[in-house]
Amino acid sequence: MSEAVIADFDSRISRGSFEVQAAKGASALTALGAGADVPVAIIMRNDLAQLEIMRAAALAGTVLVVLNWHGAADEVKAICDDSGARFVIIHRDLIEPLRPALAGRTVIGVTPKESLCAAYGIDETAAHTDPDTPEWSSLVEAQAPLDPREMMRPLRRYTSGSTGAPKGVVRMGSGPRKDFEIVLSRVATEMMRLKPGSRFFTAAPIYHSAPSTLTSAALVAPGVSTIVAGKFDPEAFLATIEAERITHIYLVPTMMSRMLKLPEAVKTRYDLSSVEFCVSTGSPWPHDLKVAMIDWWGPVFWESYGATEIGFMTMVSSEDALARPGTAGKMQMGGSVLILDPEGNILPAGEVGEIHARLDAFGGFDYSNDPESRRTAEKHGHYSVGDLGWVDAEGFLFITDRKKDMIISGGANIFPAEIEAVLMKAPFIRDVAVFGAPHPEFGEQIVAAIEPAEGWDQNSAEVLAYLDGKLARFKHPRIIDFHPVLPREDSGKIFKQRLRQPYWEGAGRRI
Repeated sequence: MSEAVIADFDSRISRGSFEVQAAKGASALTALGAGADVPVAIIMRNDLAQLEIMRAAALAGTVLVVLNWHGAADEVKAICDDSGARFVIIHRDLIEPLRPALAGRTVIGVTPKESLCAAYGIDETAAHTDPDTPEWSSLVEAQAPLDPREMMRPLRRYTSGSTGAPKGVVRMGSGPRKDFEIVLSRVATEMMRLKPGSRFFTAAPIYHSAPSTLTSAALVAPGVSTIVAGKFDPEAFLATIEAERITHIYLVPTMMSRMLKLPEAVKTRYDLSSVEFCVSTGSPWPHDLKVAMIDWWGPVFWESYGATEIGFMTMVSSEDALARPGTAGKMQMGGSVLILDPEGNILPAGEVGEIHARLDAFGGFDYSNDPESRRTAEKHGHYSVGDLGWVDAEGFLFITDRKKDMIISGGANIFPAEIEAVLMKAPFIRDVAVFGAPHPEFGEQIVAAIEPAEGWDQNSAEVLAYLDGKLARFKHPRIIDFHPVLPREDSGKIFKQRLRQPYWEGAGRRI
């Protein structure tokens, strides 16, 4: 069996050498004062350096705060302030646009490599900007490997804020603190079915909760290779599966849709027979898309339903998905699920109610800036995930609707309240309602229904220009509707369901 590797599209390193480099990186973090229990923000695209930093942080006991690199400066500053991150590790071309958020923090640069620059159109000047900022690789080379290592701390996640501000998910173990690597090892073996010789590959952005957890699990699994793509390209993804003899994959429905649209000659050009396991999570997976992928690749697919706060809750195999269309599967890793009515009573199998789940394997959690929100969502020791559904007599969970006012687009959780809070500050907007509409590739797209202020010559371009720099581009509405008066319920609240309904008629789904 060939030696396991860690790689991106520019370079690769043996698994053993990678561990040495990561241990040196752990020493570098410790020397900077960014070691055990110190929050460090990382703002990077997928590459080998990012994997090294993630592993170095694990060995140093650093609390890694992984940020979406698309974020606007205000968003990045809010998360860094809330998490207490005084250190930021960042791709150099991102420093200038985010400079207001980086003020007063220790910044460490990472120079993006050739394929990353090509994928994102980064010019050479931007790639090497800010020469006074220390380079991660130089700091690492100056150190000896850290020994002994620290216990791994969980990554600090931030969810889009249902109240208009991002909420930090602080993972808390039940009882004495334990090495989070133990949790990841369980994910690797029980959920991902990784074993020595497996080769894991993803092109999903590692700043998202699911791919970062799964990639971290692959990095701790003995004898497993981990390969990442800087950006998803449908044909390049297939070519990599063949060239690297990939066995394990993380994909999201948006990526599957793009691959299925390739010409038949391209789809049949590549040998995909090495694939044993492919998991999808993060956004609803339409049944027809699932069937098409199973027909193409075979019954190698598993779907997981999870939440940043709780972890990967359910899993469903290809066979069970075909036998029970629409199911999200059964609870995993000793977890349990309850379906509750509005009064908090436990409902029997077959009845629709609010889904509450408990998964002790990942430990408990709290919100860094909204502890009351967690307490109000907890009943019978189970936490609401904001969705409605039911469980059949055999324990298979079905999700029927979303209770939480949330949009899932391309696997990203987007909360309308956050967008509405920014738009309401615009002097030309009297009122606004943001919601999701169906999209064939991304699952949902953002719609903004706007009631203009008196005297404004309404136009979409001005709305988008106002959002520029205040919210990440993926949170900008793709559809902007103008209404003389927005419909309201008797209570005075905007009747958002009435605005949303025309978009979903004939969609064949509600989320």
